[in-house]
Amino acid sequence: MDKNDLVQKAKLAEQAERYDDMAAAMKAVTEQGGELSNEERNLLSVAYKNVVGARRSSWRVISSIEQKTEGNEKKQQMAREYREKIEAELQDICKDVLALLDNYLIANATQAESKVFYLKMKGDYYRYLSEVASGDSKKTTVENSQQAYQEAFDISKKDMQPTHPIRLGLALNFSVFYYEILNSPEQACSLAKAAFDEAIAELDTLNEDSYKDSTLIMQLLRDNLTVSAYHQYAPCHSNALSFDRLGTECLECMNPMFFCFFPLCSCGHQKTRVTRGMPAKGRTKGVAHHC
Repeated sequence: MDKNDLVQKAKLAEQAERYDDMAAAMKAVTEQGGELSNEERNLLSVAYKNVVGARRSSWRVISSIEQKTEGNEKKQQMAREYREKIEAELQDICKDVLALLDNYLIANATQAESKVFYLKMKGDYYRYLSEVASGDSKKTTVENSQQAYQEAFDISKKDMQPTHPIRLGLALNFSVFYYEILNSPEQACSLAKAAFDEAIAELDTLNEDSYKDSTLIMQLLRDNLTVSAYHQYAPCHSNALSFDRLGTECLECMNPMFFCFFPLCSCGHQKTRVTRGMPAKGRTKGVAHHC
Protein backbone atom coordinates (compact mmCIF):
# COMPACT_ATOMS: atom_id res chain seq x y z
CA MET A 1 0.00 0.00 0.00
CA ASP A 2 1.17 3.55 -0.74
CA LYS A 3 2.72 5.41 2.19
CA ASN A 4 0.11 8.18 2.13
CA ASP A 5 -2.66 5.58 2.13
CA LEU A 6 -1.11 3.83 5.12
CA VAL A 7 -0.91 7.11 7.03
CA GLN A 8 -4.54 7.83 6.21
CA LYS A 9 -5.47 4.33 7.36
CA ALA A 10 -3.63 4.95 10.64
CA LYS A 11 -5.59 8.18 11.17
CA LEU A 12 -8.87 6.39 10.52
CA ALA A 13 -7.90 3.62 12.93
CA GLU A 14 -7.06 6.22 15.56
CA GLN A 15 -10.46 7.84 15.22
CA ALA A 16 -12.07 4.42 15.51
CA GLU A 17 -9.87 3.63 18.53
CA ARG A 18 -8.55 0.53 16.77
CA TYR A 19 -4.99 0.95 17.93
CA ASP A 20 -3.71 -2.45 16.82
CA ASP A 21 -4.71 -1.51 13.27
CA MET A 22 -3.13 1.91 13.72
CA ALA A 23 0.13 0.36 14.90
CA ALA A 24 0.17 -2.12 12.00
CA ALA A 25 -0.28 0.70 9.49
CA MET A 26 2.49 2.82 11.01
CA LYS A 27 4.77 -0.20 11.24
CA ALA A 28 4.32 -0.66 7.48
CA VAL A 29 5.08 3.03 6.93
CA THR A 30 8.28 2.73 8.96
CA GLU A 31 9.42 -0.41 7.15
CA GLN A 32 9.29 1.43 3.82
CA GLY A 33 12.43 3.23 5.00
CA GLY A 34 13.37 6.88 5.11
CA GLU A 35 12.91 9.40 7.89
CA LEU A 36 9.41 9.85 9.29
CA SER A 37 7.80 13.27 9.35
CA ASN A 38 6.80 14.70 12.72
CA GLU A 39 3.20 13.71 12.06
CA GLU A 40 4.16 10.16 11.13
CA ARG A 41 6.45 9.89 14.13
CA ASN A 42 3.67 10.97 16.46
CA LEU A 43 1.16 8.60 14.86
CA LEU A 44 3.58 5.72 15.41
CA SER A 45 4.19 6.73 19.02
CA VAL A 46 0.51 7.16 19.87
CA ALA A 47 -0.44 3.86 18.24
CA TYR A 48 2.07 1.75 20.11
CA LYS A 49 1.59 3.66 23.36
CA ASN A 50 -2.06 2.67 23.35
CA VAL A 51 -1.35 -0.90 22.30
CA VAL A 52 1.29 -1.51 24.95
CA GLY A 53 -0.50 0.62 27.54
CA ALA A 54 -3.55 -1.62 27.47
CA ARG A 55 -1.38 -4.70 28.10
CA ARG A 56 0.59 -3.01 30.89
CA SER A 57 -2.62 -2.05 32.63
CA SER A 58 -4.07 -5.55 32.21
CA TRP A 59 -0.85 -7.14 33.43
CA ARG A 60 -0.93 -5.11 36.63
CA VAL A 61 -4.56 -5.95 37.32
CA ILE A 62 -4.07 -9.70 36.81
CA SER A 63 -0.80 -9.71 38.77
CA SER A 64 -2.64 -8.18 41.70
CA ILE A 65 -5.42 -10.76 41.43
CA GLU A 66 -2.84 -13.54 41.24
CA GLN A 67 -1.27 -12.39 44.51
CA LYS A 68 -4.66 -12.20 46.20
CA THR A 69 -5.56 -15.78 45.25
CA GLU A 70 -2.75 -17.36 47.29
CA GLY A 71 -4.23 -20.35 49.08
CA ASN A 72 -6.58 -21.18 46.23
CA GLU A 73 -4.42 -23.19 43.85
CA LYS A 74 -6.93 -23.42 41.00
CA LYS A 75 -7.73 -19.71 40.92
CA GLN A 76 -4.08 -18.79 41.25
CA GLN A 77 -3.12 -21.06 38.36
CA MET A 78 -5.80 -19.51 36.15
CA ALA A 79 -4.61 -16.02 37.05
CA ARG A 80 -0.98 -16.99 36.45
CA GLU A 81 -1.70 -18.47 33.03
CA TYR A 82 -3.68 -15.40 32.01
CA ARG A 83 -0.91 -13.10 33.26
CA GLU A 84 1.62 -15.05 31.22
CA LYS A 85 -0.56 -14.68 28.12
CA ILE A 86 -0.74 -10.91 28.59
CA GLU A 87 2.97 -10.85 29.36
CA ALA A 88 3.79 -12.59 26.07
CA GLU A 89 1.66 -10.09 24.14
CA LEU A 90 3.37 -7.18 25.89
CA GLN A 91 6.82 -8.59 25.14
CA ASP A 92 5.98 -9.13 21.47
CA ILE A 93 4.76 -5.54 21.14
CA CYS A 94 7.87 -4.14 22.80
CA LYS A 95 10.15 -6.25 20.62
CA ASP A 96 8.33 -5.03 17.50
CA VAL A 97 8.86 -1.41 18.52
CA LEU A 98 12.49 -1.96 19.45
CA ALA A 99 13.15 -3.65 16.09
CA LEU A 100 11.67 -0.66 14.26
CA LEU A 101 13.80 1.70 16.34
CA ASP A 102 17.03 -0.22 15.80
CA ASN A 103 16.53 -1.14 12.14
CA TYR A 104 14.96 2.04 10.79
CA LEU A 105 14.14 4.97 13.02
CA ILE A 106 17.30 5.76 14.98
CA ALA A 107 19.59 5.13 12.01
CA ASN A 108 17.53 7.38 9.74
CA ALA A 109 17.16 10.24 12.24
CA THR A 110 19.07 13.30 11.02
CA GLN A 111 17.89 15.86 13.58
CA ALA A 112 18.74 15.87 17.29
CA GLU A 113 15.04 16.17 18.14
CA SER A 114 14.19 12.99 16.25
CA LYS A 115 17.16 11.07 17.63
CA VAL A 116 16.26 12.01 21.21
CA PHE A 117 12.62 11.12 20.59
CA TYR A 118 13.52 7.65 19.31
CA LEU A 119 16.17 6.95 21.95
CA LYS A 120 13.69 7.97 24.64
CA MET A 121 11.19 5.61 23.04
CA LYS A 122 13.81 2.86 23.12
CA GLY A 123 14.41 3.50 26.81
CA ASP A 124 10.66 3.41 27.45
CA TYR A 125 10.06 0.08 25.73
CA TYR A 126 13.02 -1.60 27.38
CA ARG A 127 11.63 -0.26 30.66
CA TYR A 128 8.27 -1.84 29.90
CA LEU A 129 10.05 -5.14 29.25
CA SER A 130 11.94 -4.84 32.53
CA GLU A 131 8.66 -4.46 34.42
CA VAL A 132 7.69 -8.04 33.55
CA ALA A 133 11.16 -9.59 33.29
CA SER A 134 13.17 -11.49 35.90
CA GLY A 135 16.69 -12.81 36.40
CA ASP A 136 19.25 -12.21 33.65
CA SER A 137 16.56 -11.00 31.28
CA LYS A 138 15.59 -8.22 33.68
CA LYS A 139 19.22 -7.20 34.12
CA THR A 140 19.68 -6.94 30.35
CA THR A 141 16.51 -4.93 29.75
CA VAL A 142 17.33 -2.56 32.60
CA GLU A 143 20.83 -1.98 31.23
CA ASN A 144 19.51 -1.40 27.71
CA SER A 145 16.88 1.01 28.99
CA GLN A 146 19.38 3.04 30.98
CA GLN A 147 21.82 3.16 28.08
CA ALA A 148 19.16 4.47 25.69
CA TYR A 149 17.88 7.05 28.16
CA GLN A 150 21.41 8.23 28.93
CA GLU A 151 22.33 8.59 25.27
CA ALA A 152 19.16 10.56 24.63
CA PHE A 153 19.78 12.67 27.73
CA ASP A 154 23.33 13.55 26.64
CA ILE A 155 22.16 14.62 23.18
CA SER A 156 19.26 16.64 24.59
CA LYS A 157 21.53 18.51 27.00
CA LYS A 158 23.87 19.38 24.14
CA ASP A 159 21.47 20.21 21.32
CA MET A 160 18.05 21.08 22.76
CA GLN A 161 16.64 23.90 24.87
CA PRO A 162 15.69 23.04 28.49
CA THR A 163 12.09 23.96 27.67
CA HIS A 164 11.80 21.66 24.65
CA PRO A 165 8.90 19.26 25.32
CA ILE A 166 10.84 16.23 24.11
CA ARG A 167 13.77 17.03 26.40
CA LEU A 168 11.37 17.56 29.31
CA GLY A 169 9.50 14.33 28.54
CA LEU A 170 12.77 12.46 28.46
CA ALA A 171 13.80 13.87 31.85
CA LEU A 172 10.42 12.90 33.27
CA ASN A 173 10.61 9.30 32.10
CA PHE A 174 14.29 8.92 32.93
CA SER A 175 13.55 10.05 36.50
CA VAL A 176 10.73 7.50 36.70
CA PHE A 177 13.17 4.84 35.52
CA TYR A 178 15.52 5.72 38.37
CA TYR A 179 12.70 5.73 40.91
CA GLU A 180 10.72 2.71 39.79
CA ILE A 181 13.24 0.40 38.13
CA LEU A 182 16.54 1.20 39.84
CA ASN A 183 14.94 2.07 43.21
CA SER A 184 17.00 5.24 43.39
CA PRO A 185 14.66 8.02 44.56
CA GLU A 186 17.53 10.40 45.26
CA GLN A 187 18.72 10.21 41.64
CA ALA A 188 15.15 10.41 40.36
CA CYS A 189 14.55 13.52 42.42
CA SER A 190 17.81 15.16 41.40
CA LEU A 191 17.17 14.59 37.69
CA ALA A 192 13.54 15.76 37.81
CA LYS A 193 14.34 18.84 39.86
CA ALA A 194 17.24 19.86 37.61
CA ALA A 195 15.06 19.54 34.51
CA PHE A 196 12.27 21.54 36.14
CA ASP A 197 14.55 24.31 37.43
CA GLU A 198 16.41 24.63 34.11
CA ALA A 199 13.11 24.96 32.25
CA ILE A 200 11.76 27.48 34.77
CA ALA A 201 14.81 29.66 34.20
CA GLU A 202 14.00 29.89 30.48
CA LEU A 203 10.21 29.80 30.62
CA ASP A 204 9.83 33.35 29.33
CA THR A 205 11.67 32.41 26.13
CA LEU A 206 9.14 29.74 25.14
CA ASN A 207 7.50 30.22 21.78
CA GLU A 208 3.76 29.93 21.42
CA ASP A 209 3.86 26.61 19.55
CA SER A 210 5.58 24.65 22.31
CA TYR A 211 4.35 26.56 25.37
CA LYS A 212 1.41 24.28 26.10
CA ASP A 213 3.31 21.01 25.64
CA SER A 214 6.28 22.18 27.69
CA THR A 215 4.25 23.55 30.59
CA LEU A 216 2.13 20.41 30.76
CA ILE A 217 5.21 18.24 31.16
CA MET A 218 6.67 20.69 33.66
CA GLN A 219 3.51 20.20 35.70
CA LEU A 220 4.15 16.46 35.68
CA LEU A 221 7.71 17.00 36.90
CA ARG A 222 6.47 19.33 39.59
CA ASP A 223 3.72 16.95 40.66
CA ASN A 224 6.17 14.07 41.02
CA LEU A 225 8.46 16.28 43.10
CA THR A 226 5.79 17.70 45.37
CA VAL A 227 3.20 14.93 45.62
CA SER A 228 4.97 11.63 45.22
CA ALA A 229 7.49 9.86 47.39
CA TYR A 230 10.20 11.96 45.73
CA HIS A 231 9.18 14.68 48.19
CA GLN A 232 10.73 12.96 51.20
CA TYR A 233 14.21 13.57 49.82
CA ALA A 234 15.84 16.86 50.74
CA PRO A 235 17.24 17.67 47.26
CA CYS A 236 13.66 17.94 45.98
CA HIS A 237 12.81 20.88 48.19
CA SER A 238 12.91 24.09 46.18
CA ASN A 239 11.15 27.42 46.05
CA ALA A 240 10.72 26.83 42.34
CA LEU A 241 8.18 24.11 43.08
CA SER A 242 5.55 26.71 43.92
CA PHE A 243 5.07 27.25 40.21
CA ASP A 244 1.76 29.09 40.27
CA ARG A 245 1.90 30.10 36.61
CA LEU A 246 1.27 26.50 35.61
CA GLY A 247 -1.76 26.00 37.83
CA THR A 248 -2.60 22.92 39.87
CA GLU A 249 -5.32 21.08 37.94
CA CYS A 250 -4.94 17.38 37.25
CA LEU A 251 -3.48 16.65 33.84
CA GLU A 252 -6.16 14.73 31.97
CA CYS A 253 -5.04 16.45 28.75
CA MET A 254 -1.29 15.92 28.93
CA ASN A 255 0.69 15.57 25.72
CA PRO A 256 0.14 11.96 24.60
CA MET A 257 3.51 11.67 22.91
CA PHE A 258 5.04 11.16 26.33
CA PHE A 259 2.35 9.21 28.12
CA CYS A 260 3.29 6.28 30.33
CA PHE A 261 2.18 4.73 33.62
CA PHE A 262 3.53 5.39 37.11
CA PRO A 263 2.04 3.70 40.22
CA LEU A 264 2.12 6.67 42.59
CA CYS A 265 -0.41 9.45 42.54
CA SER A 266 -2.60 11.67 44.63
CA CYS A 267 -5.32 12.39 42.09
CA GLY A 268 -5.83 8.85 40.89
CA HIS A 269 -5.81 9.36 37.13
CA GLN A 270 -4.42 6.68 34.87
CA LYS A 271 -4.75 6.93 31.12
CA THR A 272 -5.35 3.62 29.41
CA ARG A 273 -6.19 5.20 26.07
CA VAL A 274 -4.20 7.98 24.45
CA THR A 275 -5.44 10.18 21.64
CA ARG A 276 -3.47 13.01 20.08
CA GLY A 277 -4.83 16.38 21.13
CA MET A 278 -7.69 14.91 23.16
CA PRO A 279 -8.16 14.02 26.84
CA ALA A 280 -7.16 10.46 27.64
CA LYS A 281 -9.68 8.44 29.59
CA GLY A 282 -9.51 5.91 32.35
CA ARG A 283 -9.15 6.10 36.10
CA THR A 284 -7.67 3.92 38.79
CA LYS A 285 -6.55 4.53 42.33
CA GLY A 286 -2.97 5.18 43.32
CA VAL A 287 -1.47 6.22 40.01
CA ALA A 288 0.82 9.20 39.55
CA HIS A 289 1.87 11.39 36.70
CA HIS A 290 4.64 10.60 34.35
CA CYS A 291 4.86 10.53 30.66
